[in-house]
Amino acid sequence: MGRVICVANQKGGVGKTTTSLNLAVLLAVAGQRTLLVDLDPQCNATTGLGHSPTARHALVDSRPLREAFVQTYQPGLSLLAGSRSFQDVDAMAKSSATHATMLATHLTGSLGSFDTVLIDCPPSLGALTRTALASASEVLMPIQCEYFAMEGLTQMIEVIRQVINRPESRLTFGGILLTMYDAALELTAEVDREVREFFGEVVFQTCIPRDVAVSEAPSHGRSVVDHAPRSRGARAYLELCQEVLDRV
Repeated sequence: MGRVICVANQKGGVGKTTTSLNLAVLLAVAGQRTLLVDLDPQCNATTGLGHSPTARHALVDSRPLREAFVQTYQPGLSLLAGSRSFQDVDAMAKSSATHATMLATHLTGSLGSFDTVLIDCPPSLGALTRTALASASEVLMPIQCEYFAMEGLTQMIEVIRQVINRPESRLTFGGILLTMYDAALELTAEVDREVREFFGEVVFQTCIPRDVAVSEAPSHGRSVVDHAPRSRGARAYLELCQEVLDRV
């Protein structure tokens, strides 16, 4: 199996979906057979690629998972669309031991044809995120450059550590990504310094700037590179993609 990168943070609005979508498109552009899995009930990764959410998520459906893969506008990039219903996932959360194991097996068993799989997680530490972490080989954690950036980070790191320490786990810390970066703000510089001092080389050199083009792109069903190829956000995600490829 190739790389399975779980994009996760318990906080919302930190750039998980934006990063998942743009990185998935650029990995496909780089020649990687790529799959984007939308595990967030908000389904923003699905709509951000110009597709509609499904009535029932394929991960809890009875049909073979590969039948649910949708080809996107970008050659080489497939999508496992999200669902806003998620009744089956709610049921899974109520009986997490059995269902989470079943879901992880279902997920990992159908990904052999891809070089890279990105999993866009919901903003929580619930059953979906934990299952995604258990199925992944790496976790990429976006952190917004704001006052509360470190809030709850200890809990997220502890959950990641618990998964890494499982005997059957192959999860590693793939990297921390600073998002919504504004070099003109002193607070941004403080967050940058604190995160890099604490986590060291785990932090990506690339920072994703505040850029309206990054926010506008999903409304057009495209990545920022397709929507505004000369924008600061597009350049930043190109640099991030190269870093991700270099960290194999």
